[in-house]
Amino acid sequence: MARITCTPGDLIQWDSAENCLAPLTDLQKDCLQKLEQEFSSLDTSTYEDTNENSEHLNQDKCDNITQIERCQDVLEYYTKLEREYMSSENLKYMLYLNDLQTRRQECQELCELIKDTLEDFSILFKQYAEVSDKTSSLHNASEELISDQKQLNSMVESIAEYVKYFKEVDVIMEKLEASTLSVNSDMFFNIVDKVDVNMDALQTNNTFKESATYLVKYRHCQSKIITLIQNYIFNLFSRTTESILNFNETEGIQENMDAALALFYGRFQTIVSKAKPIIEQVETKSVKRQEYNDLLLECHQCYWSQRGLVLGPSIQKSLSAIKERYNGDHCSLVRHSCALLLHASVDEYRLFYEFFSKPSTGLTTFLESLCTSLYDTIRPFIIHINHLETLAEICCILRIEMLDEHVQNNFEPLEGFGNICLQLLHDVQERLVFRAQLYLQSDVLNYNPSPGDLAYPEKLKMMEDIAESIREETRQSRMKRISVSSTDSNILEPVSRNHIIMDSIYQKSHMGSSPADLHGMWYPTVRRTLVCLSRLYRCVDRSVFQSLSQEAISLCVQSIEKARNEIELRASTLDAELFQIKHLLILREQIAPFQVDFTIKEYSLDFSRVKMAAFGLLEKSSKLFTLSNNALLEFLLEEVNAIVADVLRTIKFKLPNIQQSMQLYLANKETEFILLRPIKNNISAAFAQLYQLLSKYYTSEELLLIACPLPEQISVILSSSSLIQNKSIQSENKNSQDKEEL
Repeated sequence: MARITCTPGDLIQWDSAENCLAPLTDLQKDCLQKLEQEFSSLDTSTYEDTNENSEHLNQDKCDNITQIERCQDVLEYYTKLEREYMSSENLKYMLYLNDLQTRRQECQELCELIKDTLEDFSILFKQYAEVSDKTSSLHNASEELISDQKQLNSMVESIAEYVKYFKEVDVIMEKLEASTLSVNSDMFFNIVDKVDVNMDALQTNNTFKESATYLVKYRHCQSKIITLIQNYIFNLFSRTTESILNFNETEGIQENMDAALALFYGRFQTIVSKAKPIIEQVETKSVKRQEYNDLLLECHQCYWSQRGLVLGPSIQKSLSAIKERYNGDHCSLVRHSCALLLHASVDEYRLFYEFFSKPSTGLTTFLESLCTSLYDTIRPFIIHINHLETLAEICCILRIEMLDEHVQNNFEPLEGFGNICLQLLHDVQERLVFRAQLYLQSDVLNYNPSPGDLAYPEKLKMMEDIAESIREETRQSRMKRISVSSTDSNILEPVSRNHIIMDSIYQKSHMGSSPADLHGMWYPTVRRTLVCLSRLYRCVDRSVFQSLSQEAISLCVQSIEKARNEIELRASTLDAELFQIKHLLILREQIAPFQVDFTIKEYSLDFSRVKMAAFGLLEKSSKLFTLSNNALLEFLLEEVNAIVADVLRTIKFKLPNIQQSMQLYLANKETEFILLRPIKNNISAAFAQLYQLLSKYYTSEELLLIACPLPEQISVILSSSSLIQNKSIQSENKNSQDKEEL
């Protein structure tokens, strides 16, 4: 180790605050501070003893001073004293040095001990590493053994889990063969569940050895289970049916319907608690397994067959009793028979779902077969009914009362009943349409009118005379009551007002109507046609009604045409045409509520009137559109004056009689306005067409010379004439009311 030399500058910077040559760490400073505290705590007596010893030594030294004889002795003695002095001065430092050396020795010994300890620790660590390696290898080996043990245990468990599927088949077969096994028990249900679970496991793991063989065994167990359930359910239903039939034969309770219902439904309801749990198991398993689904269908068929044996004869006897009770009253027969099957269908639907929870389409078929006896009972009567009223009422019963009110509001239980009712309704409608066609042919088209039916206008005049006499008698009796009541002045005015009010109401209610306009005055074929259509309207489909109504209206119009020809022979053409107009208007008014399109479009071209005009135009084609020497105008105006004169003569002499006859036949001002409206429209359309033709081929100056009125002017003229006529009618009515009040 190199020797370190110290200079005064280095000593200054040895422990300076800045640029320290030997900086101490905080730990070193703490150690020095602890050493100072330790040194300062030493016993001061030691130092005192040391001083005393030094004084004794000095004294001894003084005593031992030798005599100085030479100069050399002086120097030696001086040197000796100097040494002693120096040693006495450095004694405490020497002691401290000795102490430090002692401590150093102790530290060296401690370091040796630490070194030995570290060596021991190193040896111990090596031994620990060897032990740790051995322990970790042992631990790993243990973990591997534990893992292998777990794997083997899981393998054993899995093997045991799958082996039980093979072991349990023999136990299950023994239990199924036991005579004490009850189908309606928890043990049986557990066996059923276990068989299904084991079969699923074997089907999933079909690679196992002999899995196919054991699967066959489980299928045999399953078939055994299905056979047991089938025998149990079938025996339960059949024994219940036999008890009902035997009790019915011995007691004879068919006549008492309440007792019969209690027997037919009460006996089956008593076995619900026995059959329901098993059927629920079958329904639950039928979702996944076809075998149980087939078993469920067989249970349904057995149930329906047994219920058919119970209800079939009873329903047939009940229908026979209803048929005997309402013999001749076909409507009551249909109503009560349908009510019987309706309630039976609802009760059967409810009873079925007390046993079964899963819906079945076969239930509707069963209920429909149960209601077939209704069809077989009623149809022979329907095909022999000739009266339209009866057929129409039966249609209303089936359509409204049964299908609309009951079947639509409770469709699922009554679907089969509704199908039978619909078949009956179709048969009734077919019979109704057939009878209606025969009726229209015989009583409308081939109607042979009596002389009274063709007594026009005599019967209308007679009805007007009767109505006038009735009004006169009513007016006279009212005047007498008013004169009698005038004796009391307090009551006079209220009574007169009441009569005036009642009279005005009477006038308003009868204004525009006449006895000639009553149903009894209609031609019989019109009345029969309308009555027939009114009965058919709610009974048949719209398309059928539209076709049949067109045929009926056509036949009715033919009968009216036939009557018109006969009236024309015995009276006059005017009476015949007014008769035809009157009844065609009645038909038009009465068929409006049916909302059926009765129009049939037929197109034809008539060129007879154009032929001669075309020849005349061809001869004068050069002067066709000129006002001066205009061939067209000359052609059009050649006979205008004669035609106008004839029209004026007809209006003056014949129109009043025609108007009176029209009022007599129509007997309704509103009908007259109905006829007047298309006439106005035709006149306006004719003038509009003429104005368009003139505007196309003539100038404005020529139009002024022609002076043809505009279509708007024609409409105003026609409207003003209608207003004048209305005012005249109102004034006449007011005058008549005033006369009656006076």
